[in-house]
Amino acid sequence: MALSLATGLSRAFSSVVRRDLQKRCFHVSPLVAAAQKVAMSHLDPGTEMPYDKLQSNLAVVKGRLGRPMTLSEKVLYSHLDDPTNQDIERGVSYLKLRPDRVAMQDATAQMAMLQFISSGLPRVAVPSTIHCDHLIQAQIDGPKDLKRAIEMNKEVYNFLSTSGARYGVGFWKPGSGIIHQIILENYAFPGLLMIGTDSHTPNGGGLGGLCIGVGGADAVDVMADIPWELKCPKVIGVKLTGQLSGWTSPKDVILKVAGILTVKGGTGAIVEYFGPGVDSISCTGMATICNMGAEIGATTSVFPYNSRMRDYLVATSREGIAKLADENSSMLTPDEGAPYDQLVEINLSELEPHINGPFTPDLAHPVNKVGEAARAKGWPLEVKAGLIGSCTNSSYEDMGRCASIVKQAMEHGLKAKSLFHITPGSEQIRATIERDGIAEILRSFGGTVLANACGPCIGQWDRQDVKKGEKNTIVTSYNRNFTGRNDANPATHAFVTSPELVTAMSLAGRLDFDPRNDSLVGTDGKEFKLKDPFADELPTRGFDPGEDTYQSPPHDGSSVAVDVSPESQRLQLLSPFDKWDGKDLHEMTILIKVKGKCTTDHISAAGPWLKFRGHLDNISNNMFLTAVNAENEEMNKVQNKSTKEWGPVPATARAYKASSIRWCVIGDDNYGEGSSREHAALEPRHLGGRAIIVKSFARIHETNLKKQGMLPLTFADPADYDKISPDDKISIKGLASFAPGKPLECVITHSDGSKESIMLNHSFNEQQITWFKAGSALNRMKEVAAGL
Repeated sequence: MALSLATGLSRAFSSVVRRDLQKRCFHVSPLVAAAQKVAMSHLDPGTEMPYDKLQSNLAVVKGRLGRPMTLSEKVLYSHLDDPTNQDIERGVSYLKLRPDRVAMQDATAQMAMLQFISSGLPRVAVPSTIHCDHLIQAQIDGPKDLKRAIEMNKEVYNFLSTSGARYGVGFWKPGSGIIHQIILENYAFPGLLMIGTDSHTPNGGGLGGLCIGVGGADAVDVMADIPWELKCPKVIGVKLTGQLSGWTSPKDVILKVAGILTVKGGTGAIVEYFGPGVDSISCTGMATICNMGAEIGATTSVFPYNSRMRDYLVATSREGIAKLADENSSMLTPDEGAPYDQLVEINLSELEPHINGPFTPDLAHPVNKVGEAARAKGWPLEVKAGLIGSCTNSSYEDMGRCASIVKQAMEHGLKAKSLFHITPGSEQIRATIERDGIAEILRSFGGTVLANACGPCIGQWDRQDVKKGEKNTIVTSYNRNFTGRNDANPATHAFVTSPELVTAMSLAGRLDFDPRNDSLVGTDGKEFKLKDPFADELPTRGFDPGEDTYQSPPHDGSSVAVDVSPESQRLQLLSPFDKWDGKDLHEMTILIKVKGKCTTDHISAAGPWLKFRGHLDNISNNMFLTAVNAENEEMNKVQNKSTKEWGPVPATARAYKASSIRWCVIGDDNYGEGSSREHAALEPRHLGGRAIIVKSFARIHETNLKKQGMLPLTFADPADYDKISPDDKISIKGLASFAPGKPLECVITHSDGSKESIMLNHSFNEQQITWFKAGSALNRMKEVAAGL
C-alpha cells in the first residue's frame, strides 16, 4: 500500500478521530478511569504511563546513593537501563538510558529516517513523531505560505509521511505547528525522558520532563531499542524567590540566566529551577525558560511538578496524567537538601525586563540600559521589525498579553511603527486566538499572522523591507540571534526579548523605549503610558483544537512504499562511511582554521539550505560558508594547499576528497554551539574530514561528530591553538592504543619542515571508540546486528 501525498497531507488516516472528539471522549468517570490504564498520550493508545517502573528504578538508585536527590537526578536515573549496576558520577560516568519517546522536526527527521531505513529494522521501538515545521517560509501570510510550502516540499513531505507510516512514526502535517508546542500540548508529562532532534527540545521541561536535544543518529539508537548514552550531567540549581509582576515575564528569567552563565556556562549540566518563586510562573512560562536554556549550552532544563502544570494538563485534556502525577509527586520534585554543583539565585520581585543581543543571546541588558549601549556601540535605534511567537513564546498567555498592549495603543489611535509578525506555536493556539479575537486585535495593529511554523526564527523569512547588507535592528521573542540567522542579512542587529517588549518597541519604533518609564503620544497629541500587560494564563472557554493535522501510523505499515528517486535533488539514500584503516592520521591538511564563534549555523547554514536536509551531497555545498578564516579574516575563502588556489570552502574540501587528501579543522571555544543539526557533523565527514581540533565543544555537536566517525579533539593547552598555522600539516598519533581518558599526540609539521608536538584531549568512552573504528555509530549498529 503506497500512501500518496494527498492522502498524507490533505486528511488524517481514518483510524485517527478528530482531536476535539478525542477530547470529549477523554473525559471519563473516576470509576472507569481507575480501571483503565492511562496512556502516555491520547494519540498513543497502546502505551502506558511509566510511573510504576520509574518508581521501582528510583528506589534502587536512591538506596545506592543514600542522599537527597535533585529532580533532574530522579527523572534521569529512574530511566537507567540498569539501575543496579550503572556507574553514577556527575560529569564523569556515561549513563545508558531508556527514553520514553522520540520527536523529530522535518528538517532533521529526513536524515534520521534515512539512517533508520539504512539500519534495516522493521519498526521503531518507542513512540516517535515527525513534525513538519521547518520548511515553511514566511512570505505573505499563514494560509498562502502554507499552500506554497506544501507545493514546494511535496517530495519531502511525502517521504516523511510514508516513512512514518511504514516504520510506525506519527506524522504531524505541515500547518500543525512547531514541534515543541505540539509536544507540550500532547506528549510531555512530569517525569518524562524524551529526546528530540532539535536543540530546543528542552521546552518540555516546562511540564516537568527531561527533554533533551540530540542529533538524528541518537534518535536512531532509541528508535532501534538501543540504550541511549549520555554523559552524566552536573546539576545547576536556580533558586527563584519573589514573584513575577508588571512588565517582567518568564522570558526575563532565562535572559538573566543567559547573562550570568553565558552561552557555554551550562555545558554538561542540567539547569534545575526550584524555590518559592516557581509558583508565580505559568506552565507555558516555565516552558519558555526551559526552551531558551539551549542558549547556555545546557543539556536540558526542568521545573518541579506543581499546580500550574496540573492546570495545564487538565486544560489540554490530560486529567488522568495529572491525577497520576499528584500521586507520584515525591518523584517529580527535588528532595530537601539536594546537592547542586552550582547555585544561582534570582529574586523575581527585583528582576527587570531584559533584552539580549545583538549577535549572541547572552549579551544581556536591562531594558532601560539597552539604549545607552546601542548609542555607545553604534547599533541602530530604529526598530525595523518586531516578531512575536516561535517555539519559545507562542502560548495563549503570550498572545493575550501582547493583545492587551495593542488594545491600549489603539485606544489612543496608534498602530505599529515597524513590521509586526505573529507566529502561532500550533494549530490549537492559532484556532484559539482566532476564536477569542486576539488574532484580529494583533492584525488591526498592523500585524501579519504567519503559518504555524518556525518561520523567521530559523531563517525561513523572505524579508523584503531591507536590502542585504543594510544595517538595521529587529526585536524578536525568539531564542537565538546569531549573525544572519533570521533574515540571512549579516548587518541585521537582532535582539531577543519578551513578546510584550517586542510589541511595545514595535509600537514606539525604537530600541530604547522602556514602557515602564517612557510615554507615547496618541493621535490626539496627548501623552500616555502603557499599563502593565495582562492576560489569562489559559483560555476560559478551553482550547479550540482547530483542524485535524495528525496522521497516526497504521498498526502494520510493512506494505507502505517509501520511494526515494535516484534523480532526486531533495532526498538521497545514504552510503556507509569508510571504516578506520587501523593507522594514525598522517599529515592531514588544514581545510580551515576558524577564528572566533563557530556555531552550527556557521558550519551548516539553515534558511534556503533547509530544502537539502535529506540530500547529504547537495547540502554539503553549504559547509563553513560563514565561518571566519583565520588566514585572511574572510568567509568562504580558503587556499587549496596543493594547488595554492583560493576558493570556496566546500569546493576546496571536494577537491581534497577527490585527491584522497585527508583534512581537519582547527577551531575556537564552544565550537558547534547552537542548533542540534547533525548535518554540521555529517558534511565534514562526507567531504573527507577526519578530525576537528578546538579549544572546547558544545555538547550536542561533539556527540554528533563521534556518531559519524569523526575525531572531536580539544587542545590540552588552549594556547596551542596559536601554534598552528593554516599551512601546517597535522598528524594524530596513538590511535592504535586509543582509550578512554588517554590523550592523543598531535604532531604539527610547519611549512618550513620543523615539527612540534602537543597533546589533545578527548571524551570518548569504550563504546564511542568502537564507533570511530567502525566508521560511524550506524556502521557499528550493523556490525552488532551481524554478530561482529
